[in-house]
Amino acid sequence: MNAPTDIRTGDPTGLHRVLDDAVVLPQAAQRLDTRAELWPDEVRVRVERLNLDAASFRQLERKHTLYGETDGDAVRAEVLEIVGTRGKMQNPVTGSGGMLVGTVEEVGPESPLGLAVGDRVATLVSLTLTPLVIEDGLAGWDGRSEQVPCDGYAVLFGRSIAAVIPDDLDPALSLSVMDVCGAPALTARVVGEYVEKGTTPVVMVIGGAGKSGSLSLAAARAAGAERTIGVVPHQGERDLLTDAGIADVVTIADARDPITLRDAVTAAGGPADVTVVCVDVPGCEGGAILATAEGGTVIFFSMATSFSAAALGAEGLAADVTMLVGNGYVPGHAAYAMELLRADAGVRGLFERRL
Repeated sequence: MNAPTDIRTGDPTGLHRVLDDAVVLPQAAQRLDTRAELWPDEVRVRVERLNLDAASFRQLERKHTLYGETDGDAVRAEVLEIVGTRGKMQNPVTGSGGMLVGTVEEVGPESPLGLAVGDRVATLVSLTLTPLVIEDGLAGWDGRSEQVPCDGYAVLFGRSIAAVIPDDLDPALSLSVMDVCGAPALTARVVGEYVEKGTTPVVMVIGGAGKSGSLSLAAARAAGAERTIGVVPHQGERDLLTDAGIADVVTIADARDPITLRDAVTAAGGPADVTVVCVDVPGCEGGAILATAEGGTVIFFSMATSFSAAALGAEGLAADVTMLVGNGYVPGHAAYAMELLRADAGVRGLFERRL
C-alpha cells in the first residue's frame, strides 16, 4: 500500500496517529487513526489473538457477572465497543489493555524493528497505544478468558517493540509469557543489584501463583535471593505454588489487610528486602510497604495500584523504602522470560494450567 498522503508528519512515537485535538502520545489519546496504509517507519500485523491484561479483564468480568454467572456476550460486546470507539483496546476504567500475537503482513521501508513479512510476533507494547481494527466481531471468543481469538490488524510504530514467537513453544503459551515478561526482568535486575552490594535479599512476591508472580519468584531465585516468599489468597493457589516448587515458603494472606500481610510475611521469614506486587486487585499498597524492611524496595507491577496511595502510605508509615513502577520494559525481557520458562518446569506447569 502507498504511504498516507496526510499532512501529518510521521513520528516514531506514533504521534501522527493521534486524532485528539490536544497534543498527546498515543497511550493518552482518546482516539487513534487506524487506517491500514502505513507511514514509512510503521509495521502492520495481521492479528490472530489478543491477550487482555488481568486488571482489565477482571473488571469487565465483574461488571458483567450477575448471580455468579458471567455474561460473555456482554463482555465481548464491550471490548468491541471500546476498540471501535477508540481505535485501540484501552479499558476506560482500568486504563490498561494487554498485547497481541499476529503475523507481519507489511513493513514500511524505514521501520527500525527488524521484522519481515511472514514473521509471527508478539507485541511487547500495550494495546492502549496500538492502533487496532477487529474485523471478525470476535466471533471465536466466548468472553470468558483473557486470551481472545481475533481476526483484524494492528499497527506498530518506529518505537514499538515486538518479539518473534519461538518455534518450540505454543503461541498461546508464548503470548502468556510475553504479556508479563517485564516483571521477572526487573525483579532480576533489582535482586542482582543487592547481590552486587554483598546482600542476598529476602524477596516476597504478592500474587506468587500468577503469571507475573511465578516468573518473578523464579527470577529472584536465579538472581541470588536468599529466600523467596510467595503470598497467595487461598489454599488452592498455595497448593499450586507449593507443588511448583519455585518459592521457599508459600503463605496465605489477604494482601489488602496490611497487618495480616505483615504478620504472615514475618512468620515466613520476612520482612522482605524486595517486595514485588503482582496482583490485579486494588488496596495492596499499605501491606506491601508494611511488610518490607527499612531500606528495602517495593516493585509495583499491578495496574490496580494507586500510586498516590503508595506514596502517601509510605509517608504516613515513615517507611524508608524505594518504590518502583514496573513499566513492562527492560532490555532483553522477552528472551529472559522465555529462558526462565524453559528452565523451570514448575513455572511452565503453572502457565500451562492457565491456558
